[in-house]
Amino acid sequence: KLGGNFFVEPEAKLLFVVRIVGIIKLSPKPRKVLQLLRLKQLHNGVFLKVNKPILQMLKLVQPYVTYGYPSLKTVRALVYKRGYGKVSKQRIPLSDNQIISDKLGEKQGIHGVEDLVHEIYTVG
Repeated sequence: KLGGNFFVEPEAKLLFVVRIVGIIKLSPKPRKVLQLLRLKQLHNGVFLKVNKPILQMLKLVQPYVTYGYPSLKTVRALVYKRGYGKVSKQRIPLSDNQIISDKLGEKQGIHGVEDLVHEIYTVG
């Protein structure tokens, strides 16, 4: 502080967005933005990288969604409880590390659920 320097908390890089309004009486522009954000149903949630276009889209759909900056604990809880992966066009729960290791092990070096949580949280 004496030298004019002080600690500033770094801005969050990750957003979690949940849709809270259905499709009745929804105008076309917010509907399209919700599709782009992969929020097609009520109570769907997605992790998004924080950048200017995403924040502009969130301004358009603000009455229909709620969002925030998740902690590592929250990301871990969501992935362990609600995490699914797409394997050969089928939605499979992430119950064991073998599923993740088979699909992401060679290319990305992700060998387990904890690696996946770390990649999501750090916006890998």
